Amino acid sequence: MSTINDTMNDMTELCQQAIDTWGEDLQIKMMIDECSELIQALCKLTRKNKEEAEADVVSELADVELMLTQMNLMFGRERVVEQIEYKKNRLRERLGTS
Repeated sequence: MSTINDTMNDMTELCQQAIDTWGEDLQIKMMIDECSELIQALCKLTRKNKEEAEADVVSELADVELMLTQMNLMFGRERVVEQIEYKKNRLRERLGTS
């Protein structure tokens, strides 16, 4: 039985292989495409059958998650984590929970 760590390690290795195979420029274009598809799926939530629309959103979220892993590898996870911490603190302040 795979653990979450095994799955994440496998995903990281697979994503690095995708970058190495197709190059960073193409993977950035793929990220744009996948984000666009997620946006479209989210827009359809109010117009389609709820179960079908949610299934589409979940599918697109999975695609974007894979692309996010590639972007983290390309741009540096440490840099992203720094920005996440900054933005979490800003959100806490806005929510009044700091």
